[in-house]
Amino acid sequence: MKHNIGTTDKTIRVIVALTLATLYFTNAVTGNLGIFLLAFAIVLLITVSINFCPMYTPWGINTCKKKFTH
Repeated sequence: MKHNIGTTDKTIRVIVALTLATLYFTNAVTGNLGIFLLAFAIVLLITVSINFCPMYTPWGINTCKKKFTH
């Protein structure tokens, strides 16, 4: 799996994920929408942890400036 998420992209994803999780856990957003947003936050954190976003692949998007050899 080739890394395609850069530092700025990671920072934005973490901020958005934490914001969505905060909205859910403070009951600002509830019901199905709350569950959907929490799931989306989890997906964002997973993509940050593996440095890869599968949605970037079809369009050839790569925000990672470093070249990795593995």
